[in-house]
Amino acid sequence: MKLTTPTRENRVDWNRLVTDHEWALYTQALDMADQAGLRYVLGGGLAFSELAGRARNTKDLDLYVLPSDKDAMVEAVLSAGYHDYYETLPYDRSWIFRTAKDDVIIDVIWTSPNHRMEVDEDWISKGPAVQVRDRVLRLIPPEELIWAKLYIVQKDRCDWPDLLNILNDRAHEFDWNRLLRMVGERDAALLGGLLSTFRWLCPCDAMGVPAHVWRAIGMQTPDEWPHPGVGEERAPILDSRDWFGPKAA
Repeated sequence: MKLTTPTRENRVDWNRLVTDHEWALYTQALDMADQAGLRYVLGGGLAFSELAGRARNTKDLDLYVLPSDKDAMVEAVLSAGYHDYYETLPYDRSWIFRTAKDDVIIDVIWTSPNHRMEVDEDWISKGPAVQVRDRVLRLIPPEELIWAKLYIVQKDRCDWPDLLNILNDRAHEFDWNRLLRMVGERDAALLGGLLSTFRWLCPCDAMGVPAHVWRAIGMQTPDEWPHPGVGEERAPILDSRDWFGPKAA
């Protein structure tokens, strides 16, 4: 459903992040979704760019929708001239419907590959709305983005660098209780692994994570940590390339 008013100022230059050609193709599908009155939020690399202040164009658009709206959203995107990407590269249709047109991809997503979660009203309503070129789009909430990417630790892909950037930028304003509820007791240790890495990478910033969060994941609270001191810059220890911290478009 089309929004009219942003809730925050942009942190990246979307005119540079998304080319005119890409935006023209994206809006064809978004127009069809808006005409159908469908609600959706933007995820993926473009949402990461805005939430972390670190610009990255992935040449695809991830649209998160309620499970009850997935078929209508797929129909809207296909009616804009996109085609199912399955014949080009087979994929798991139990959680995503991937479409393509020219050189861009639009993914319609309603759950996760491991089916640990489903998109619900919080996904649709709690994220910030930002001005993207000529329209206002709502982004996936940062807490849901952490939850969705937490499990992407694969042989050929790991999304934790994205999560560390988001934590570095906005851990102090998270709704931590909501994130803990979403992750649940069975996966709290996995969240603990991410936060333990964040504490090593940015010990001073990690002190901004509330004490009850550290207790919930079975770790020492900040008042029990040794003083971090001046310390060394640790991001280059993990990767000497530019991967951490704000990066304008």
